[in-house]
Amino acid sequence: MWAIIRGGFNQKLFNLHKTLSRPLMATSNLIRVSSPAYSTGSPNQAPPRRVGTHNGSFHCDEALGCFMIRLTDKFSNSEIVRTRDPKVLEGLDAVLDVGGVYDPSHDRYDHHQKGFEEVFGHGFNTKLSSAGLVYKHFGKEIIAKELQLGEDHPDVHRLFLAIYKSFMEAIDAIDNGINQFDTDKPPRYVNNTHLSSRVGRLNLDWTDPDQSPEKENEAFQQAMALSGSEFLDSVCFHAKSWLPARSIVMECIAERYDIDPSGEIMVLRRFCPWKLHLFELEEEMKVEPPIKYVLYEDERGKQWRVQAVGVSPDRFESRKPLPAQWRGLRDDELSKEAGIPGCVFVHMSGFIGGNKTYEGALAMARTALKI
Repeated sequence: MWAIIRGGFNQKLFNLHKTLSRPLMATSNLIRVSSPAYSTGSPNQAPPRRVGTHNGSFHCDEALGCFMIRLTDKFSNSEIVRTRDPKVLEGLDAVLDVGGVYDPSHDRYDHHQKGFEEVFGHGFNTKLSSAGLVYKHFGKEIIAKELQLGEDHPDVHRLFLAIYKSFMEAIDAIDNGINQFDTDKPPRYVNNTHLSSRVGRLNLDWTDPDQSPEKENEAFQQAMALSGSEFLDSVCFHAKSWLPARSIVMECIAERYDIDPSGEIMVLRRFCPWKLHLFELEEEMKVEPPIKYVLYEDERGKQWRVQAVGVSPDRFESRKPLPAQWRGLRDDELSKEAGIPGCVFVHMSGFIGGNKTYEGALAMARTALKI
């Protein structure tokens, strides 16, 4: 299934670059991003729909919004019209990031007007940009098509929320000028490597002698391609990596009492990224008491690891670090101190240790719980 998904993404990107390589058309203040040709000879072939956004300098949100809306059935391969002319905008099928109207019933998705406070919901409170608005109304359809599932499938909903959290929300926040941290202190460093910054640098430089609308539109096409490819990469990652890992961790949590009567030791039968999933699933599954240790096999060394679970995803402190008297010891010295054969090491902080066998790692975790 994942090969099919990745193949679909690659084909979409190929089609995108093929589409964006077509020459541009311009008429005074109305700039059109060309769309794939359609046959005018067939009476059943309707002209493509037209999606509007503003001309001039662009940001990540409208570039990504235009990319995403063209992935929907309703606006598939639609023509992108870049203008600020209200009369032209009024006649378009959809308008993003310009026009001063948010009205999904008429496919108007601006967020600059006074009184606009729309958020994604589902526990997220960041004000939406035009990209966030498109994602809110069309994200499930886009994800369902990529996964070849129905929009009501629970996996589609899970990815809909996860992609907003890990990818979309930052774009909304940056475009709306929302700081990442609640503080008045200046940032300790400058970050110009995120997607919104990279899209911004695609705008025409003030030193470029060619400041024509055609040149500007070529830059906007590059912005659509850049932001769109990273969006599809995010969907692909969540589909082929994030979602399977979540399923593995969920199963292992459910089996924790088969490992130890305490329910505080979890074994990953197959290693995968587990930390963020564990915290989210503990809350979702109402796991009590919380898991203290996770066991998994180190495929490179063919040894087993026992890792103490952190107090939170972004903290180094452990809920219950491995015993202080084990820390910094190795091999026979550690095995003698712990009274467990096959010990390999325990880190100085107590957040992780190792044993040559699964049975030894499990014994380390069980003993650590009692100390």
